[in-house]
Amino acid sequence: MTRKLFVTTALPYANAAFHIGHMMEYIQADIWVRFQRMQRDGDGLREVHFVGADDTHGTPIMIAAEKEGITPQEFVAKIAAGRAQYLDGFHIAFDNWYSTDSPENVELSQGIYRKLRDTGLIATKVVDRFFDPVKGMFLADRNIKGECPKCGAKDQYGDNCEVCGAAYQPTELVNPFSVFTGSTPILKPSEQYFFKLSDPRCFQFLRDWLNTPGRLQPEMVNKVSEWLGEAGEKLADWDISRDAPYFGIPIPDAPGKFFYVWLDAPVGYLASLKNYCEKKGMDFNALLNDPATEQIHFIGKDIVSFHLLFWPAMLKFADHPVIDKLKVNVHGHLTVNNEKMSKSRGTGISPLRYLNLGMNPEWLRYYIAFKLNSKVEDLDFTGEDFVARVNSDLIGKFVNIASRCAGFITKKFDGKLAASLSDNAQAWIKRALVTEAGAERQASIAAHFEAREFGKALREIMEVADITNQYVDDNKPWVLAKDEAKLAELHDVCTTALILFRQLTIMLSPVLPGVAANVRKFLNDQQLVWADTEVSTGAVWNTMLGRTIGAYDHLMKRVEPKMIDDLFDAPAQLAAGVAAGVSAAKPEKAAKAKAAPAVAVTETGIEVIAPEISVDDFFKVDLRIARIVNCEHVEGSDKLLRLTLDAGEGRMRNVFSGIKSMYQPEDLIGKLTVLVANLAPRKMKFGVSEGMVMAASAVDEKAHPGIYILNPWPGATPGMRIS
Repeated sequence: MTRKLFVTTALPYANAAFHIGHMMEYIQADIWVRFQRMQRDGDGLREVHFVGADDTHGTPIMIAAEKEGITPQEFVAKIAAGRAQYLDGFHIAFDNWYSTDSPENVELSQGIYRKLRDTGLIATKVVDRFFDPVKGMFLADRNIKGECPKCGAKDQYGDNCEVCGAAYQPTELVNPFSVFTGSTPILKPSEQYFFKLSDPRCFQFLRDWLNTPGRLQPEMVNKVSEWLGEAGEKLADWDISRDAPYFGIPIPDAPGKFFYVWLDAPVGYLASLKNYCEKKGMDFNALLNDPATEQIHFIGKDIVSFHLLFWPAMLKFADHPVIDKLKVNVHGHLTVNNEKMSKSRGTGISPLRYLNLGMNPEWLRYYIAFKLNSKVEDLDFTGEDFVARVNSDLIGKFVNIASRCAGFITKKFDGKLAASLSDNAQAWIKRALVTEAGAERQASIAAHFEAREFGKALREIMEVADITNQYVDDNKPWVLAKDEAKLAELHDVCTTALILFRQLTIMLSPVLPGVAANVRKFLNDQQLVWADTEVSTGAVWNTMLGRTIGAYDHLMKRVEPKMIDDLFDAPAQLAAGVAAGVSAAKPEKAAKAKAAPAVAVTETGIEVIAPEISVDDFFKVDLRIARIVNCEHVEGSDKLLRLTLDAGEGRMRNVFSGIKSMYQPEDLIGKLTVLVANLAPRKMKFGVSEGMVMAASAVDEKAHPGIYILNPWPGATPGMRIS
């Protein structure tokens, strides 16, 4: 029976561009998909459908669209328009990229809800929900932040903790605040709709589902089992409704109520598949009900509570056929030098910057794959290791084989490979592709790819490359080429090396699709299939002997260490002449002042103390504590962030700050800072800036790199004056 695979990944929230964490997950899934597409079951290749979508609903997108004066649909469309440059840039080949704001998702989500309601798993009750008294609206879970009630981590959202992974109700947060206004939310009663996850039927199903062999990693089985409890006593009913105004899917027969985004978002996987089937003329329901169909899902460890509790239970009791064939692959995070990535520390990696620097996307695909395994472990990016790994493996071992041998075939033999191989050549091929125990390496490598043990697969492939290079070194084709009497031997050696090079290319092609495509053209292959790696059938060399190949062109260049320096998000520097602050109104003028030679500095690179002023002069500047209640990129500017500040005035201030290269917006939301409150508003290209946030830097950027937003000690509150 030919396997039919429906492969999905986490849906990115459609309020920002892709970050490097998205790329890591998509690269991982893409490698697995490409490997599967090379496999045969019986007479045909496996059927693989790889789909994704934008997660589009929720209050944050509604608010962001409102600020820009456009509809949520227009806002989402702007984000979606930028997806292709990332996906195409890193050779990530989704069959379909869609949106959760789609007719298919409305139909499927409402259909699932009706089935849950009919089976008695939907209940309504009046509950106290958080309400923002400044904004005048009920707050969704992701509109509230506070301290995790389980582990105490700060700045956690109201639905689950990204540190310990716990799920909870927003009312359980410690010291909650609204992300929109920074105000302390109040509780107001509202009738809400709940999925009865506490029902004994849900516990029984989840316990059996989690413990099905092969469903998910053992460490995740243990983790989720803790959330279940011994008899389901830890399972709480799940609030699946939100009050208008809300950008989402309406709940049937419930005016003014919408599905909470976490209900319809995972249904988006099915909606994208349904849309894809319609485009291809396939029967969506027949595919899902086919016993040969499996869904394989890739997901990060920070959102597993939704995907391993609510989602499977929801699908099960809506009688959806995919649930019995669902496997979830959980992965860790991407770190830099064993630390969480941070622009403020200069350790952020922008995938678009990577591409704009001209760095080969397959360097990163290989490096990530080399680091990945099937466990829920973080993957660490180290610059020196990246350079060494790529240059050693891809250049020194893999590409090196073709670059040393292909030219001789073109120059000496009119591009035609030998029609037969010597016994010595065949022995070397078997030495490279068969272990001492007699097992074919391709089978072991295939098993590693299947199990997502990509690092093990690549290490074994590099062992084949090492043996191939040893063969080339021992036989020295560059020496044979100088002796006309040894041309037959040269032909044999170079043909053998290129046969093994083709084997390496086939096995590396899920990781290096671009290089593989170029090799396929160079070797005049119609396609590269895994079956051609089988030694026992002779497929390894039978299709190559006597073949005419094209001229070799360079396949890949080395990584230069300087590229790594350019890759990382360098901390921005504060403009000279703006003492201890960043001019929010005119950062471009501040930048010009930075370049002015009139600024005096000490021997340590710190700007000298300014001329003495009176206390009256000082008190002319009104410095206030302000909370950053929202922060976002400014479209069309590569320097500015837009800050929404609460300075205790009963209104919000809009401030532009030229610190985009230093800080990620999400890192600043909820933080306290210092505002120059009585600075005259200034009209800018992007809007009116109503003040200036304070920060510190040094004139000598080399001696003292970095710019640091002032962050008052805990206890300070918005509106307090600094004196």
